[in-house]
Amino acid sequence: MNTHALFAAFENPATLIEAARRTREAGYRNFDCYSPFPIHGMDDAMGEKRSPVGYIVGGMALLGAAIGFSLQTWVATSAYPLVISGKPFFSWQAFIIITFALFVLFGAFAAVFGMFRLNRLPRLHHPLFHSGLLAKASDDGFLLGIEAQDSLFDEEKTRDFLVSIGGTNIELVRGE
Repeated sequence: MNTHALFAAFENPATLIEAARRTREAGYRNFDCYSPFPIHGMDDAMGEKRSPVGYIVGGMALLGAAIGFSLQTWVATSAYPLVISGKPFFSWQAFIIITFALFVLFGAFAAVFGMFRLNRLPRLHHPLFHSGLLAKASDDGFLLGIEAQDSLFDEEKTRDFLVSIGGTNIELVRGE
């Protein structure tokens, strides 16, 4: 069986934030924190960067608007130029509704598919689901897990480190 991670439980959100900060300062990079609710300041303590989803959504929304506007412009001025009520061929005011609709549509699809891609989903099973301790994170547990892929991961040294930062109920997660 392969080793996947070491989990440690902490008493409350404050101790988990401190543990995350100390884990980052110790040089660990492949670690994650689990709690039953979002904890303000956890991203900073873990050294997480801002999510690129906003840039993905913004870029795709602008692309959708550009496609909608340029398609309507091409149709009205080149493909099917019709004079309707004496209006010019390029009557951009009439194009705004479709331009806005495609702006929203492309942005919404980019948000969903960008989130799926960045979260590496769909993933029907993760080796960490073998942990009995992880089930507490959805109820009353505050956990920190250091994954075995981390360059500093050594089973004994990492276990000693987790104990030194206040971790209790340390669990080694093994699985296929």
